[in-house]
Amino acid sequence: MTDASTSKVRADSLLPPAKASSTPNGAASTSSASNTDLATQHAVDLPSQADAERLGFNIFSHLLDPRLLRSLADLGFGIPTPIQQKSIPLALAGKDILARARTGSGKTLAYALPILQKVLDAKSSIAKSDPSYQLTRALVLVPTRELAEQVFRQLSAVIEYVREDIRLVNVARDAGEKVQRLLLSEKPDVVIATPSKALSYLQNGSLDLKSGMESLAIDEADLILSYGHDSDVKSLLLGGGNYLPSHFQSFLMSATMTSDVTKLKGLLLRNPVILKLNEEDESTSSNLVQFYTKTSEEDKFLLVYVILKLKLIRGKAILFVNELERGYRLKLFLEKFGLRACVLNAELPINSRYSIVEEFNKGRFDYIVATDEPTGLAPGSDEESDDDQEAAEEEETSDVDGEAAEEEGSSKKRKFDKDTGKKASKKSKQNQRKSKTSSGGEYGVSRGVDFLNVSCVINFDLPPTVDSYIHRVGRTARGGASGTALSFVVPSSEVGRSKYLTCPSTYADEKVFKRISRSTSAIGGTFQEWNYDASSVEGFRYRVGDTLKSITKALIREARIKELKTEILTSTKLQSHFEDHPDDLDYLQHDKALLNSRAQQGHLKHVPHYLIPKIINPNSKFNNNTTSTNTSYKGYVPKNKHSNITSRKTSSRKGIVHLKGTKKFDPLRKFSKK
Repeated sequence: MTDASTSKVRADSLLPPAKASSTPNGAASTSSASNTDLATQHAVDLPSQADAERLGFNIFSHLLDPRLLRSLADLGFGIPTPIQQKSIPLALAGKDILARARTGSGKTLAYALPILQKVLDAKSSIAKSDPSYQLTRALVLVPTRELAEQVFRQLSAVIEYVREDIRLVNVARDAGEKVQRLLLSEKPDVVIATPSKALSYLQNGSLDLKSGMESLAIDEADLILSYGHDSDVKSLLLGGGNYLPSHFQSFLMSATMTSDVTKLKGLLLRNPVILKLNEEDESTSSNLVQFYTKTSEEDKFLLVYVILKLKLIRGKAILFVNELERGYRLKLFLEKFGLRACVLNAELPINSRYSIVEEFNKGRFDYIVATDEPTGLAPGSDEESDDDQEAAEEEETSDVDGEAAEEEGSSKKRKFDKDTGKKASKKSKQNQRKSKTSSGGEYGVSRGVDFLNVSCVINFDLPPTVDSYIHRVGRTARGGASGTALSFVVPSSEVGRSKYLTCPSTYADEKVFKRISRSTSAIGGTFQEWNYDASSVEGFRYRVGDTLKSITKALIREARIKELKTEILTSTKLQSHFEDHPDDLDYLQHDKALLNSRAQQGHLKHVPHYLIPKIINPNSKFNNNTTSTNTSYKGYVPKNKHSNITSRKTSSRKGIVHLKGTKKFDPLRKFSKK
């Protein structure tokens, strides 16, 4: 074991870095020159960063309704982010927008505020008695139902003071087709949906967009085709069913510039303004510290146990795995040691999944084991997608915000799509096969969904693609906050040694990690190797090994069935009840134990004192309140319980009385010799 000072430095290296200097609300500095160029090119006044910091959202007082600004103030939105500073004025000037910005940069409000303002403007000049007053004027497409619910709730909060004028409907909910048809019959102003849901209601006539749609926004555009929505999006956009009007404004919001975004750009946008935050605008490289360590499959569990049990990271954490069975294995493993976590996966009902996210954000539990199966690719298929992404990024970076250059860029992309039609078709079929085999085609947790105040992301299983890695680590270091990402990489020499623990994706870990490292370096990020002291954790190996052997496939299957039954029952019967009684949610625990009391071994929840490394402060409360600051604490559980109450126990020998907790008493000894 190394000396305490050296070990402490290595342990503290897993802690989130000090918060980098940034403006409130995650706004990073944006060069005034870029804003000036955009303003000159498109004849639009764009605010400077200094003015935005001084006035906040009031800088848009000449563009946005005062009631919207009041809602933003109530919600605590102080300073518009760089993407919002550029997008809002350009969108309200009628420009199509293609925005590329990292997760947590405020893309939702960047398209939502212009859409809501346009609805208010359109209805202000129409009498309420006019049939054209109430029409569906905007459609927001998102790839997953979780993100649809999140967007719906955020927009609902923004329209707090204009509810009489704007109606919202989220048709991605599991509310039943009859209920959704009834809501759509009232022609809500803004409809939020996944592509498949939107197309379904367009085909049966419940949703009418052709009469009055003015805006179409596609959130997480780089993912919407890869989630099995390829054919639905094409049917909706290409006009095969004549669903859309001939003229409308479009928004494409994306975290990365992939070939899928290029396809959507060619299909949808007309001379768009491309908003790409400069790398200095994106504070991820300074606020996110990325670690990796090469380890075996069994040592993954050992390191997770040490990290979480000894509190080497502080705050909330998300642990990503590549398979659902591994998610439950990890949950049961942590449960054995008294570490409570929940599994967020596609098998659970949508209401339960969103409830888990909300409880996590409220701090009711600190650890989520998450799967993102639909984003997974077979080992080796990432090279092709990465090449496509690099080609798309090269084309995108060569574009200028000017309309002439944009037209030239769009024509090149359309020609590229035409020349590679066979290749695109092949990839599309592959995506469709993946969506069919997936347990939830519209499930996604590594993208879009806002997990609040996440200190650390642990890639327990390395993601199969660079894009997936970017989206996973994007769950932390959001909105200017700091965060840590730790990735476990299994070397080829260690793959397959423990067959019952091996994940198929680990065979490509080294190749995938090289691509992730290369991509990270290209945007100015760095990876640091976590050099933990192996001798400090070796003492825990026997506990981890024995516990892993006790978690069988049968136990995992029983746990999955038990949780699924409970969640379905809760989701079905109490869905409407919790809307009227939100306080009753406190009685639901998504991180509850899946093991019965006999299967839980109490001694594993305690860390013996002799196993605690010197890097840990002996007075720290890492042991779930089992460790006391009292120096008399010995770090073990006594075999017999001490009691202050003495009980008399009569022996078979008459006249001898035993007092529990005292010495044996013999009445003959009171006589003294004479």
